[in-house]
Amino acid sequence: MTSVPPAAPLLEARALSFHRQDEPVFGPLDFRLDAGELTLIEGDNGSGKTTLMRILTGLLRPEEGELYWRGEPLTWDRCSGEVVFLGHQLGLKAELSPRENLRFAIGLHGHREHSDIDDALAKVGLSGYEDEPVRKLSAGQKKRVALARLLLVPAALWLLDEPYANLDRTGIELVNGLLEAQIAHGGSALVTSHGAVQFHGGEPQRIRLHD
Repeated sequence: MTSVPPAAPLLEARALSFHRQDEPVFGPLDFRLDAGELTLIEGDNGSGKTTLMRILTGLLRPEEGELYWRGEPLTWDRCSGEVVFLGHQLGLKAELSPRENLRFAIGLHGHREHSDIDDALAKVGLSGYEDEPVRKLSAGQKKRVALARLLLVPAALWLLDEPYANLDRTGIELVNGLLEAQIAHGGSALVTSHGAVQFHGGEPQRIRLHD
């Protein structure tokens, strides 16, 4: 009987490191993320969490090491449409409404279906704010608009940099629920946090960065 080779990880880092002004920020770092897995990257402020995310999104180049996507060297044309990034900059236009921002995001990712926007906003607790200019929303409400994007743009991998920032307890539960649904449907997520996070969907993998 011919054995079936194991599937390649969705995302893999080998001996990844980064330096700033000749001082190491982190590394060498090894990790792998398979389909249906959640990994939490923990560390204090300044430990390199956001730097790592910027490397994974192609905004920075690592000092050393290699990244692989589905077993092949990572290039962004190879994983185009399969990765969604949510960072400190939420990518929202202040003068547009939540509905308009999400319509723009859907089109940017090559989707044309807009009928679920109001439903997504309701699920993140923004019913009644669909047409309010984003500049008038609180920091937590702006974060919820960005989180609604995750419901509208399907992706194999979510890269979420401090998704719990500016959220109250209800917002934190919202993020956890989104992550649990992503994993339950076979998607994956890489999440950074500088605080303790408890997930209801099982214990995530953890990577600890040190300052």
